[in-house]
Amino acid sequence: MRANKYQQNIRRRGVEPLPLAWKASMITASPSAFPFDSDLNLNLYGPQPLISGRSSLSTNKLQVRREVLPAMTADVDLNGKYPAKDHVTATFNALVKSLSAEDKAKPHAILLAGGTTPYRNDTDRELPFRQESNFFYLTGCNVPGSYFLALYDPTSSALAHKQGLDYTVKTALYIFEPTVVDLLWSPAPPTLQEAYNMYAVDEIEHTPKLVTAISQLPQGTTVHTLPETDQFPNVTASDVDGLKAALQSAPTKTTEYLLPALHRTRLIKDPYEIAMIRKANDISSRAHEVIMRVLGLAVAGKIKKQSPHTPPLPGEWLIEKEAEAEAIFVASCRREGAAHQAYLPIVAASTRASTLHYCCNDRAFAWGPVNYWDAANTGHLSHAYQGTDLSPQVLLIDAGCEWDCYSSDITRTMPVGNGGKFTEEAKKVYELVLRMQSESFKLAAPGIHWDDIHLLCHRVLVDGFLDMGIFKDPDGTIKGLSFSLSLPTTLLTSHSGLNGHMNSHTKSLSTKATAKSREVLSREILLTGLSAAFFPHGVGHSMGLDVHDVPSASRPAGSGKYFVDGDDQVTGGHKDFYKNLRLRLKLQTGMVVTIEPGVYFHPALLTSYNVHTSPYIDTDVLARYEGMGGVRIEDDVLITETSCENLTKVQSGVEWVERICAGGDLV
Repeated sequence: MRANKYQQNIRRRGVEPLPLAWKASMITASPSAFPFDSDLNLNLYGPQPLISGRSSLSTNKLQVRREVLPAMTADVDLNGKYPAKDHVTATFNALVKSLSAEDKAKPHAILLAGGTTPYRNDTDRELPFRQESNFFYLTGCNVPGSYFLALYDPTSSALAHKQGLDYTVKTALYIFEPTVVDLLWSPAPPTLQEAYNMYAVDEIEHTPKLVTAISQLPQGTTVHTLPETDQFPNVTASDVDGLKAALQSAPTKTTEYLLPALHRTRLIKDPYEIAMIRKANDISSRAHEVIMRVLGLAVAGKIKKQSPHTPPLPGEWLIEKEAEAEAIFVASCRREGAAHQAYLPIVAASTRASTLHYCCNDRAFAWGPVNYWDAANTGHLSHAYQGTDLSPQVLLIDAGCEWDCYSSDITRTMPVGNGGKFTEEAKKVYELVLRMQSESFKLAAPGIHWDDIHLLCHRVLVDGFLDMGIFKDPDGTIKGLSFSLSLPTTLLTSHSGLNGHMNSHTKSLSTKATAKSREVLSREILLTGLSAAFFPHGVGHSMGLDVHDVPSASRPAGSGKYFVDGDDQVTGGHKDFYKNLRLRLKLQTGMVVTIEPGVYFHPALLTSYNVHTSPYIDTDVLARYEGMGGVRIEDDVLITETSCENLTKVQSGVEWVERICAGGDLV
């Protein structure tokens, strides 16, 4: 098999606009200032140290000149070096804090293997390569088959007079040296000098030198590696000659501390990382708008096939299938230099929008009546019904690209058919989800627990369903029109039974002869857990190098505010609200999270909650909504010093979405 294929980093100052034939007016991605200062309470994220010449990993002292850290409001040049050395220092800081006092005084090394290029069976052809996230975080290197070794040595006499971890950390990157055959088949990796100019590490060598470096680690060094699972490249299974024997001779090797330290460090983003995420969001935002504008062009009759004898050109493409929407989204991102999608795009039309991770993207839009039992459309429909109007339906697109391994994660739900307008029912659901997100934005700030934002979404949903008539008072005694959206300050003293029915104590509250307030009814419904049948997932998650970033730091054990350790005598509503949360902690400045509420009408989920027999459900009203599938709206948000900043640029207001999808804003 050929050597690993090197893929050059994609970092470009400008991008080529989409072809004019697409008639897609792009959003202007004006640079936004970073809204918080440089102090992330780590005191480690400084500018890249200026290194004078190369240094031996095991002996020489780094010649470092510290510069004043620019405020996070300053523009970040993504063509500059990725701040890998700062990430290494921060990771060692987190790692050392978890050690005993005795171990803190000893040398520690981090050893990582990078990802390797995958190959498709029996084709001798490479599959797309994407670097392992932790390796990229500590190196900024996208060269397959690379290795990384970092040393923290507080015992070094040459460094004894210096203060701080950053003066006692040294790093080395090891890349493969290609043969003539490698160069015949694949692009060349960087030379040692090119790599040294590209990456913020102290030393660059070819892979065979790694064994020597490990053997020269200071006596008593503990070597930290990632867990030996299929999730990460296994450094102990390396085919580098002598590496396995060198590791066996190391006095101490452990997988216990490194991954948790990396996750805790990666949870808070530095200015460079935020700029990368912002870049990915800009590209993905434009791609989402392209989809809407192509739909609008078709509604306005502006897409005409020029010749029946030639394949349709991009400007002649229609979107009548999920796959066609996916193709245009990915093409838009790829044309702007984004090599990868952050995850498989979810493109779900009609009732399929109720499936959270629907990624088949292989069905045609609905051309006939859409009922809640309609779950399938076959591909021939778009051809058999050419010239017939599409049935009114929603198209949910959850998709986002990466920019140099940093994710974006955006969801937009848009109208299809009906002249590019939502139906009355779809519009009400859309406006409710938009309100859930808007209220979440208002609350998101440092110190706010994520459980409270999630609970707020359920409160808004219950309030909205009461307005829509889906939820009702089983006793018909409700009075008042609305209730406060502020979080509850008093204990909800009762809790629910299962599947949307109250327990005997709570039910007794609702059968009193006196009229109950809107707030009391809303509280009763919250306690049933019934809203989880329509909003079953968490309101968001951490995002960064991985779209569901740093899981162990996002949901550490015991970090939840509600329903922790089996205690359900709390103000948190119902335990089902929290079983699918990927984030459960207080927000901190520098975190990047998604805020993605949704409302869905999934037949299986509604059945599992016994929705149709719940006394709180008006089944006649519910039936009008069950055929629409669902709505999700998702943006990526930076937690600032006092609130949050939305990094996602594509708009989501009802008036704007309908205008674009109806072709009413053509250039």
